[in-house]
Amino acid sequence: MWDYSETLMDHFRHPRNVGKIDNPDGEATVGSLACGDALRFQFKLGPDGRIADAKFQTFGCASAIASSSALTEMVIGKTLDEARKVTNKQIADYLGGLPPQKMHCSVMGREAMEAAIKNYETGENADRNLEDEVLCTCYNVSENEVRRVITENGLTTVEEVTNYTKAGGGCGRCKGKIAKILEEISGVSA
Repeated sequence: MWDYSETLMDHFRHPRNVGKIDNPDGEATVGSLACGDALRFQFKLGPDGRIADAKFQTFGCASAIASSSALTEMVIGKTLDEARKVTNKQIADYLGGLPPQKMHCSVMGREAMEAAIKNYETGENADRNLEDEVLCTCYNVSENEVRRVITENGLTTVEEVTNYTKAGGGCGRCKGKIAKILEEISGVSA
């Protein structure tokens, strides 16, 4: 059993902002039911340009539900630029921490929000636009995403990258590529 904080359990048992927004300004879906986690994030801007409402729907574990709930609370009232600066670590900290193997849940919420903002700004209606080559085909994780998560969170092992992104958690063929990226970023063999 996972060691969850009281705050995380409260957000799991009583999630905030679950549902759909009629005519959202931005929305996107990340994840896949095939891998066990999927999340739809929507937001509506107020007349002042700040996020007036944010909602989510997720198919996932307690950590995914709690992380999504926390994210919506964290971004309501923020501008899009301020919301973009919310990190997965801040989401985990807001919840009193997440087990290492569940950090990908906080990353997934942030990715959905970023894709929803991008869709709003570009007028697109795409789910999780990958701007570069897919590194992990099992979980559809891009190389840019792996690099960002390593850098933002100071990750040093392939196992940590897998915990944060799921990359390497399926067939394992991408683990060598992940190790090379870690070595390139940190200068240390992973």
